[in-house]
Amino acid sequence: MSNQINEGAARYTAEKQSQSRPEFSGTQGTQSPQQLVTNHLNLWTSTVTPKSTSGRGRGSGKNSKIELTGIKKLRELILELAVRGKLVAQNPEDEPASKLLERIEAEKAQLIKDGKLKKQKPLAPISGDEKPFELPEGWMWVRFGALGQVKGGKRVPKGHSLTSENTGNVYIRVTDMKNYSVKLDDLRYISDEVKNEISQYTINSSDVYITIAGTIGAVGTIPDELNGMNLTENAAKFTSVIVNKNWVVKSLCSTTIQEYFESCTNQQAQPKLALNKIEGAPLALPPLAEQQRIVAKVDELMALCDQLEQQSEHQLTAHQQLTDTLLATLTESANAQELNDNWQRLAQHFDLLLAGPMGAWAIDRLKDTILQLAVMGKLVPQNPDDEPASELLERIEEEKTRLVKEGKIKKPKKLPPVSEEEKPFELPEGWEWVKFASVVSFESELVRPEDFQDYDQVAPDSIEKGTGNLLFRRTVKESGVKGPNNRFYSGQILYSKIRPSLSKAIIAEFDGLCSADMYPLRPHTINTEYLLRAILSEPFLIQVRKEENRIKMPKLNIPTLSNFCIPLPPLTEQHRIVAKVDELFGLCDQLKDCLKHASETEQHLTNAIVEQALS
Repeated sequence: MSNQINEGAARYTAEKQSQSRPEFSGTQGTQSPQQLVTNHLNLWTSTVTPKSTSGRGRGSGKNSKIELTGIKKLRELILELAVRGKLVAQNPEDEPASKLLERIEAEKAQLIKDGKLKKQKPLAPISGDEKPFELPEGWMWVRFGALGQVKGGKRVPKGHSLTSENTGNVYIRVTDMKNYSVKLDDLRYISDEVKNEISQYTINSSDVYITIAGTIGAVGTIPDELNGMNLTENAAKFTSVIVNKNWVVKSLCSTTIQEYFESCTNQQAQPKLALNKIEGAPLALPPLAEQQRIVAKVDELMALCDQLEQQSEHQLTAHQQLTDTLLATLTESANAQELNDNWQRLAQHFDLLLAGPMGAWAIDRLKDTILQLAVMGKLVPQNPDDEPASELLERIEEEKTRLVKEGKIKKPKKLPPVSEEEKPFELPEGWEWVKFASVVSFESELVRPEDFQDYDQVAPDSIEKGTGNLLFRRTVKESGVKGPNNRFYSGQILYSKIRPSLSKAIIAEFDGLCSADMYPLRPHTINTEYLLRAILSEPFLIQVRKEENRIKMPKLNIPTLSNFCIPLPPLTEQHRIVAKVDELFGLCDQLKDCLKHASETEQHLTNAIVEQALS
């Protein structure tokens, strides 16, 4: 079976490496921005990035680790085309923006005269440097404050607090305000007394909100059921005069305005966006009729993005289920012939499993399966001439007895034999089920970090989860640790007892200090690389998760870890297993590199489409 993995993986790698990098065809330059949006749907949906790169994930819910970058960029492009006048066609019969601005100013003057609006300070003219792009005929650059009034909210007076009890008086917080609309499932309320005290600081369903502290620049409208409710001091409201409020929301959500807000935010202990900066935002104003067409087109295209996201999620879920099902047949195979047949079935879908957004995840699942096959005795053939594991265990006991006499290790507690109920699967001839502490010693040598400033220090955060890789090296001095640390030595295994299902374990290649949250383990007589792979394998993790579910703060103590069960093959077979795992993992890494290059190409292509559409 392993030879077939070699051949299948090598063939796929060769095919990927032989593919040339796709480029735009010469016809791209003739496409309109709208065509660049709609003619590349496959690219928008296939361009993804992992949300986290810290090791291999296990269990369900892998889709949450994938960000649909292409669709996200598509949404941003739609809004940016909208604010630049490139999303819908201009109509020369529309009333131009200059006339609209005159009507807005006349309306504001009347409201000021009627006492319904405060007179504003004059806004500075927009300089050429503030105009990031050319506008279509009939549009004009204006300060945002020229279109209406920007006003802040009000904090709850001292001595009063919010309540979850429905008083009928909602106090709208920043945490309630998302892009486009308010979240209604966790509202907070104020008393009638507080409502009366801050009665002037309300927001209506005709207004637009902008968050100015905590989360900066979330923009949306108020649903009718919250009309007239109070607004937090960490948000502002924009009361529009004549302009389309939904066009205002979409314009303020665009990359151009969001970057402006970010550049104007005071970078203090609590970053905040000043109201005068919002008023001064340079905005491209289209004719009113075009604002309505823009809103309709944006809504139409955003609905398409919703459909694309849903379709992509379904495809990712199907990919995940297919991968899990096919890989599970390998570990569930009853004999060598069934394993070979199941591998042949998987090999037929090899390209499908490794293609698309979930390809890198599928490779990590393949790695998990390789480890599981390894510790089940299904990865390499057994040799009847090997010394059986039972004799290896006798030699381990002899070594431990000698080390106890020499005072190098403490006398271990006697462990119960592995019961039949503890054995999750049958082992090949010559293998044995053993308790974890039968083959390792837990070594603790607590020292003061200040005496070892130049030594390297290892903690759980410096180990990649699930891979056995050290992410970075740092000295004790650089780590800044103060409390006692364990001294460890090259060749030991360092295993994190905190949140152990993250599988943070490495073989130390140097002497140093490690966090007290880690166990330095001394392997006895067995292959240390094999032991590490057994620790990282699914059968070991099943036992870890079972223990984690029993306690609030996941942490493995020595007695619990000592009684975990691991499969022990003959020593010579351990060496063969390690060599084969390394070989197959190397091929898997080559495959991931190919997929990474393909993903980077897709990212470049989406960026190029965005650039071309906006040029």
